[in-house]
Amino acid sequence: MAIWNLGSINVDTVFSLPHMPSPGETLSSTARNVFLGGKGTNMSVAAARAAAIVHHIGAVGDDGEWTVDRLMEYGVDTRFIARVDEDTAQAMIMVDPKGENIVILHPGANVAIPQAILQEAMAEAQTGDWLLIQNETNLQRTAATLGKQMGLQVAYAAAPFDADRVKAVLPYLNLLFLNAVEAAQLEQATGKRPQDLGVRDVIITLGGDGADWFGPEGHRHFDAVPVTPIDTTGAGDTFTGYVLAGLDRGHPMAQAINLATRAAALMVTRHGTADVIPDLKELEDFRP
Repeated sequence: MAIWNLGSINVDTVFSLPHMPSPGETLSSTARNVFLGGKGTNMSVAAARAAAIVHHIGAVGDDGEWTVDRLMEYGVDTRFIARVDEDTAQAMIMVDPKGENIVILHPGANVAIPQAILQEAMAEAQTGDWLLIQNETNLQRTAATLGKQMGLQVAYAAAPFDADRVKAVLPYLNLLFLNAVEAAQLEQATGKRPQDLGVRDVIITLGGDGADWFGPEGHRHFDAVPVTPIDTTGAGDTFTGYVLAGLDRGHPMAQAINLATRAAALMVTRHGTADVIPDLKELEDFRP
């Protein structure tokens, strides 16, 4: 099968800081690095490195051709990435010595993806394939509706969180990813617990506390792999991509989550985003 990811493509500029700045404070960085990033990109790379066939649907500007080349190098199908008259999305990421981060995002081309490129991609999708969407692009509801009509399995990573956008696609979803804050916000907005949302599988990531899965057989908790984090940027995206890759390859949900938990743990021990997402061989050698 395959994963079709309507996802963002960002240029991530990461500043390492001695501490997070206070309002009005000017602070010198201890390092600056530029990486390929974006939630969608991270998920595509993670799924590809977990041995899935991944087709990325997105957009870049004239300044983003290198990001497309890099995605292709990582094994992602880039035929459905449009070139548009907008700057490629930019993310400014500040990371402190504890691995916590603050992100400033300019959406750029991510919110100018042409509907025609989505339709062109969906024309090649097969019943039973996965369609993955998240909130850094336009066309989520259009994609979810089309995917459901075509018999695709629709997964949604509800970040950056927007309650109205989540509620708009809930009827089309087979799998919903939330972090703990997003889960609380969605429960407040809908009055429903995760198991009552009408979605077959809901996964709530809990950072260093692991993850909770609410599925057809009830609730199950998965412990995190204990590591010392260096940079948590992209860990949730890595988890999402690995879960979907596992499911796409026919693994049971529990097995997919366990592997994804290990991938996210290894990811947070590295500086960077898509460029440092581990592959399956690295996970085999990983001894936390």
